[in-house]
Amino acid sequence: MLKIWGRLSSINVRKVVVAAQWLGIAFERNDAGHEFGIVKTPEYLAKNPNGLVPLVEDDGFVLWESNVIVRYLCAKHSAGTLYPQELAARFDAERWMDWQQTTLNPAGRAAFIQLMRTPAEKRNKEIVAQSIAATGPLLALLDAHLARRAFMAGNAFTMADIPIACEIHRWHGLPLKRPERPNLDRWYQGILSHTAARGVLDLSLS
Repeated sequence: MLKIWGRLSSINVRKVVVAAQWLGIAFERNDAGHEFGIVKTPEYLAKNPNGLVPLVEDDGFVLWESNVIVRYLCAKHSAGTLYPQELAARFDAERWMDWQQTTLNPAGRAAFIQLMRTPAEKRNKEIVAQSIAATGPLLALLDAHLARRAFMAGNAFTMADIPIACEIHRWHGLPLKRPERPNLDRWYQGILSHTAARGVLDLSLS
């Protein structure tokens, strides 16, 4: 059975759990990180020297880095569907997965840290404003992109949709006013309606 290490309050753990549930994989998840500890123990560091979550163990194979784990699970259990077989389609999906990590996540992370992880009396409004200003154009880009296709990489759900959906879940969980983005909202609501999102993307941030 697939073993997943990490707490559901982590966006990166949510990616892996959504992927496993979408694929119908039986798994066992163990809380780790932050208040749960474990990640700095010698046993854990021997498997992931970064001391971070998520970590998966699959029939003796150990893997860390959330988007890579999503790719691995989709390639193993849904080659040609969630993991596109045709090269251009696959790398279209890969592109959006990398964009989530290198562009979208860094833009919104500061607002999340300030609004959800920082006591109210210590929050920096300027940092929040800068994060909102950086994230807005990226969400507009997503909305325009999804006006022309049903999913991130075309007309079918693929591995590309998972990290973006988890990022949107985190952004929507912040106490902020958001302009209407009908195409992005249509796409996200469709993902939320899937059984794979239950117990993950329907949870409030903490």
